[in-house]
Amino acid sequence: MLRYEHDAYAAGFNLIAGIDEAGRGPLAGPVVAAAVIWPPDLEGSKDYKKFSGINDSKQLTPQKREHYYHLIREHALSIGIGMIPENIIDEINILQATYCAMQQAVADLSVCPNFLLVDALTIPKLSIPQKGIKKGDTLSLSIAAASIIAKVARDHWMEQMHNLYPRYNFASHKGYGTSEHLAALEKHGPCPIHRRSFRGVVMESSQISLRDN
Repeated sequence: MLRYEHDAYAAGFNLIAGIDEAGRGPLAGPVVAAAVIWPPDLEGSKDYKKFSGINDSKQLTPQKREHYYHLIREHALSIGIGMIPENIIDEINILQATYCAMQQAVADLSVCPNFLLVDALTIPKLSIPQKGIKKGDTLSLSIAAASIIAKVARDHWMEQMHNLYPRYNFASHKGYGTSEHLAALEKHGPCPIHRRSFRGVVMESSQISLRDN
């Protein structure tokens, strides 16, 4: 999980940020990106074994994600978070919103990185050298940590939205298009945090007339 970091260290880079996002697929809420910089001497520290289970956030249980979320926040050299809301996603599309969230996450770091490892993508409009890695959240400890921070931060935000819009049960599905969520959309229509540009959110006029009859 550190081979890409080792390559960057060998090339003379010492502040390497892993970057990943959460929330490209949901029908509601923001897309969130995170950037994580580990201390360069992490592998030689007495705490290194604590991170052996860190992996792509999707491969971890919610309990494991929460555990590593707090562990990463405790031991990372710097963490940055970017969040682009649903109205901007509708305006510029989800890919461009993801780029913006990643740019925000890098800008939010308290330490300026000199190399970026990014899950699957390369981020435009950044002068920092970077490498996009397919399935990077399973191959790089820095990217995996970023995937956990982004996922848990977004989940926490969606749980807060559950309190505002309980009829959609966002605490359960976090805005993804589950059958429960789709049924709530059909019954109640979209709420302010739904992505109007996403298929399934705004019903066609024929569906609306059937619901109202």
